[in-house]
Amino acid sequence: MKNIGEIREQFQAACEDELPEFISIYKGDERAGVQKLVESAEKRLTALEREKKRIEALRVYEEKYREFDYICGVDEVGRGPLAGPVVAGAVILPRDCRILYVNDSKQLSEKKREELYDVIMREAVACAIGYATPERIDEINILQATYEAMREAIGKLNPQPDILLNDAVTIPGISVRQIPIIKGDAKSITIGAASILAKVTRDRLMVEYDKVFPEYDFAGNKGYGSAAHIEALKKYGPTPIHRRSFIKNFVTI
Repeated sequence: MKNIGEIREQFQAACEDELPEFISIYKGDERAGVQKLVESAEKRLTALEREKKRIEALRVYEEKYREFDYICGVDEVGRGPLAGPVVAGAVILPRDCRILYVNDSKQLSEKKREELYDVIMREAVACAIGYATPERIDEINILQATYEAMREAIGKLNPQPDILLNDAVTIPGISVRQIPIIKGDAKSITIGAASILAKVTRDRLMVEYDKVFPEYDFAGNKGYGSAAHIEALKKYGPTPIHRRSFIKNFVTI
């Protein structure tokens, strides 16, 4: 008979698909410690079933438009920061894709976003990223720059999409049919996937900028206007990645 420590290791190493077998094996073990592990496994299994149902609900638009071969989700991140680019993600997932835990990237921990980024990159039929630089944002305004980044991401896809599911916006200059969905990153698995790719890509970029401009804590604030960021901006002045049109209320340019 295995001791409780061995059983605990087995439970911790078990993937979610193995939980029913684990419960079946140890359900009759009367040891209190084992019963606690069985209870934990049952809770994990219940949470897994709840997550599967949530993902099915996230597929409502993908099912509605399933006559299209290549459904593309489009989302952006970085419209609000004082520094750094705006980044757009475009993702085409397999027709019956059900990647668990995909959600609006803002609702996920950094660790979970990083994990899902790898899964999405591996599972996607096609995915791409588009950028608009701080200079471009200042030149044409943040909304138009966001559209440019989205068009760039879509244009890089191979195969090209048959229909776009967009988070809230209709992108000018696109001939493909578009379906704007308010809060789409929390309502569509495809838009949620695009949100995650854009967020992880931009966050990684801001971490790299932090190494170049350590005074501003870009790794921590990702370019957003935290109190410490604004204080550093006033003390040291703007960097080349600051958006001049966004910081004029804080510093004289």
